[in-house]
Amino acid sequence: MPAAPDADKRAPEREEGARLADRIVGFARMLRRAGLRVGPAAVMDAIQAVVTVGVERRDDFYWTLHATLISRREDHALFDAAFRLYWARRDERDEGRTEDEGDEAEVLREKKRAGDRRAEDALDEERRAIIKKRPEFELDARLSFTAMEVLRQKDFAQMSAEEVAEARRAMRDLVLPFDRVATRRFRPDPHGARIDPHAMLRASLRTGGDLILPKFRSPRQIAPPLVALVDISGSMSQYSRVFLHFLHALTEKRRRVFSFTFGTRLTNITRPLSRRDPDEALEEASEAVRDWSGGTRIGTALGDFNRLWSRRVLGQGAIVLLITDGLERDHIEVLSREMERLSKSCRRLIWLNPLLGFEGFEPRARGMRAMLPHVDELRPVHNLDALGDLCAALTDAPAQGGDLARHFQRAHMKGGRNANV
Repeated sequence: MPAAPDADKRAPEREEGARLADRIVGFARMLRRAGLRVGPAAVMDAIQAVVTVGVERRDDFYWTLHATLISRREDHALFDAAFRLYWARRDERDEGRTEDEGDEAEVLREKKRAGDRRAEDALDEERRAIIKKRPEFELDARLSFTAMEVLRQKDFAQMSAEEVAEARRAMRDLVLPFDRVATRRFRPDPHGARIDPHAMLRASLRTGGDLILPKFRSPRQIAPPLVALVDISGSMSQYSRVFLHFLHALTEKRRRVFSFTFGTRLTNITRPLSRRDPDEALEEASEAVRDWSGGTRIGTALGDFNRLWSRRVLGQGAIVLLITDGLERDHIEVLSREMERLSKSCRRLIWLNPLLGFEGFEPRARGMRAMLPHVDELRPVHNLDALGDLCAALTDAPAQGGDLARHFQRAHMKGGRNANV
């Protein structure tokens, strides 16, 4: 019996609808690999919404997927980059073009936007999964553990682009200690050591003053803020870029972090780094910085910080992280004076120097010798293990970095003038 004419017309439509549904599923898989939260329910809603709205107009298709797959404002930039890459003339590629060709090359030639790098990496993973299916094999856990250990001990300046990306993902797993400092404010505490007379009087009003029960209080404890001063001069640029990702990871953990960069001038990048999307945060921070990979004027930058920002951000037991190699080429007297003022304004001053990762390092430069007497701790910051040690050291307990700083201070006092640059 011959098929109905309407059935013949609906068969190609069903086939085209199935292909479109598979593409939407692949697009959702790409978004998940890029770090977005896209669940199966959202994918089903997207397919149903596209069927309802249609695909006649690209703008309608874009905002239909956006409305069903994206629920957070900070994910917009990454969704936009992924959409431009994934849906760039897909029909032409399906008709015979190879995966390495296609019109998304024109998209890649445009100016990079926030989220483009993560979207490109996710698209490459999607292509590799489609082009060939890798055979199953057993992974030796010892080999993977050894590879991760090598990565954790590798210098940031010697890492490839893939290793830097893996290091950035590992930074999100670093755990900050639950350090707290006491403030001048008090909070109700039934086990507190101090009597709270105001709370006692308020409670007595309920009984008309006939019964007055003791109330206690204790000092309120908060996490001390972290203030990061990052050197972005030419000799520090490779380490500074990675450390900015570390600061962004700290900000994501709801820690109060005030971030500043300095080369020839001081720049406040606290607000850009508060963005939840890491690519958008780093892009906005790079646009705010005007002296990247330039000269070094540590003393002048610290003077600007002490004059303009110290009273605003160094309260409540703040800890200062000074990330620099100490290669000052300006006035050493100014550097020594501003370091002393900074040290007296904060609870702890931790100097993070990537040069400590080199064997046989000695602080012979004039800037290093001027900074050493005023720091509480001196620590390396050249690899993931060093960042892990830093997170463990952000407590009130005595730190090993203080012993290293005192060691160099004693060596400087003994060596004296024989260590000139």
